[in-house]
Amino acid sequence: MTGIALIIAFVVAVALMLLMISRWKVHPFLAIMVTALLLALVAGIPLNEVPKVIGDGFASTFTSIGIVIILGALIGVILEKTGAALTLADVVIRLVGERRPGLALELMGWVVSIPVFCDSGFVILNPIRKALVKRTGASSVMLTTCLACGLYISHVFIPPTPGPIAAAQTLGIGNNLLLVMGLGAAVSVFPLVAGYAYARYVSRKITNDDTTEQAGDEAAVAETYEALKASKGALPGAVAALSPLVVPILLMSLGSVAKMLHWEGFGGDLCLFLGNPMIALAVGALLAIGLLKTTGKARELFGITDDTLRAVGPILFVTAAGSVLGRVIAASGLMEYITSTAPVLKMLGVLFPFVVAAIFKTAQGSSTVAITTTAGLMVPLLPALGLVTPVQVTLAVLAIGAGAMTVSHANDSYFWVVTRFGGLTVDNGYRAHTLMTLVIGLASILGIFLISLFA
Repeated sequence: MTGIALIIAFVVAVALMLLMISRWKVHPFLAIMVTALLLALVAGIPLNEVPKVIGDGFASTFTSIGIVIILGALIGVILEKTGAALTLADVVIRLVGERRPGLALELMGWVVSIPVFCDSGFVILNPIRKALVKRTGASSVMLTTCLACGLYISHVFIPPTPGPIAAAQTLGIGNNLLLVMGLGAAVSVFPLVAGYAYARYVSRKITNDDTTEQAGDEAAVAETYEALKASKGALPGAVAALSPLVVPILLMSLGSVAKMLHWEGFGGDLCLFLGNPMIALAVGALLAIGLLKTTGKARELFGITDDTLRAVGPILFVTAAGSVLGRVIAASGLMEYITSTAPVLKMLGVLFPFVVAAIFKTAQGSSTVAITTTAGLMVPLLPALGLVTPVQVTLAVLAIGAGAMTVSHANDSYFWVVTRFGGLTVDNGYRAHTLMTLVIGLASILGIFLISLFA
């Protein structure tokens, strides 16, 4: 099968996959694997080669990405369990000040969600949001929307959150996570500004039950916050809380410098070794484990590790399935036909992975599934899209992340976390949260597109 017929087969296969996931509630791993197998058979890949294509695609995920995702997730879970995430939130509040509660919460969420899943981050920080409503008299809708916005942005853009790590590894820049972090932070400015503006706007249109809370009840605020802190036990200090995040970044920076300056000898080899994302995150994980000891929770390490592996397992397997689908596309001959239409695809550039990820996100709900599946699809398409340099590929990773925010609605667990904990009705959840994710998704891709013009 070649040409238009192969394109039609691919479109039908993707539609079938979306139908299985969203309508028939088939697990994404099974849906993607079945789609890959059917596409391989329909596309005419020789039967004796199909198992090898599938096996190579599946194995490539675990040889390149598995340990990195596990370590990143472990750091996040430990920061949550030890209360280090609350310490990071305190740092943001001290820097921004309580006079700008919406901005403080948005930036707090952005920082906390770098290592912690956005769903967990909202639950962790929601008591602080409610305390700020009482203390400042600010709109509860605005603070809910700001917090949800900040958490969501770093969740899809900045490692060590599993989604961006998976996309970076799948697209071949897993050894350059520092670039993903740097550009992810830069691109975050666009949706942070847009999300904050929308939160202020929508708070003038709708209210919720939390707005009945009165400002100035300092005793209630203190009680709420102290209870939250007490539930975590002794909180680590700011330096200790930051070290599992900052030290890996510094090590990866050191490795990048050693590579650029061509350092040789033992010193150069040591810098490259420590700067490898897997080793850098391993150091971060060790520092995070140290937090368990200093907070008296060392005995919880086994349970925390077990919980982390349970949470990461589905992500790894869905990522592996996405890699299989990408290998099937590459082996099907589809690329030869697409290459002939390269000028059209080059005109789309980073917009194409954004649209594909947005379709996956809106159809099946999970941002992580949208990111990992889209990344697998994009592997063979990047050259035709004109995305070949490390910076361009990084922008593709971020475009996928932007699409994976667009939009969060009733089939997304994050939508229900935000509405239920934020005191929003379902209708107000659509107006405040769902439309906010549309706004920040579009703001993100606009920023990414503008940067791509100079990349």
